[in-house]
Amino acid sequence: MTQAPTQQSLTPRAWGLLILLALIWGASFLSNRAALEEVGFLTTVAFRVGGAALALWLWIWWRGLPVPRDPRYLRHFLIMGLLNNVIPFTLIVWGQTRVDSGLASILNSTTAIFTVILSAMVFADERMTARKAIGVALGFAGVAMAMGISHLFALNPTSLGQIAILGSGISYAMAAAYARGAIRGLRPEVSAAGMLTGASVVIVPVALWVEGVPTLNYAPATWAALAYLALAASALAYLLYYAVLQAAGAGNLSLVTLLIPPFAIVLGAVVYDESLSAGAYGGFVLLALGLLILDGRIGPKPRPKAQESA
Repeated sequence: MTQAPTQQSLTPRAWGLLILLALIWGASFLSNRAALEEVGFLTTVAFRVGGAALALWLWIWWRGLPVPRDPRYLRHFLIMGLLNNVIPFTLIVWGQTRVDSGLASILNSTTAIFTVILSAMVFADERMTARKAIGVALGFAGVAMAMGISHLFALNPTSLGQIAILGSGISYAMAAAYARGAIRGLRPEVSAAGMLTGASVVIVPVALWVEGVPTLNYAPATWAALAYLALAASALAYLLYYAVLQAAGAGNLSLVTLLIPPFAIVLGAVVYDESLSAGAYGGFVLLALGLLILDGRIGPKPRPKAQESA
């Protein structure tokens, strides 16, 4: 019997990639707000996934990467595009019509919490342990504090926006569970391009039907925000994501969840003069503590899984 490998240490290069990825995704909340000045929330999502899909397919063509011909992947790409792009992007962008960028990024950090809960329900090897239960409880306590007691029991525009962003975390968790067995054996760039294409097939017709054909007569700042969402926050971010995964491992990659909100909070304060409540900051501290316990960085260490020797 051999034990599972321990968590990799972070090299300076891996730290740099991780921080860059967090900065890119943190700034996406700001870009959502900028785009919403002139563009509908569905059209914003359509620009993001459609532009990102095009950019990644050009990358794949330039690199000469193999593309799968098995038709079953079409179904997987469509489902992944729905769960990992269309639903969460739409909920986040709509939520940001009612919630500041910094708070949106904090609530979106619950993805890891929902992933643990869903995995424990679906997979036999991901059972809920005492350590995970403590982390989940702290995470939800942080969410309650960040949302504010007044919004927990009242349906108003702010609370609905917060609930929508929490819903994006559930959708991301479902996507992670589905991806575990659906898209194995594919190059990451191809998986991302296929997923974004599936998302485009769903959201573009819906956006055209609900919000009409976009005028394209946008201010330069709006075009810059849309380009950022498609090219940086989606296409480039996916390439960076897998680069960090390869360089640092999945455990260290989870740190990006904790690094995104500080960047989003600072950028929101500098650009839009956003000011979060003390409860929001306290909630993030509790949520971060819960995520660190889930990851095994503090508190009782997770017991390594035993594997049969070859």
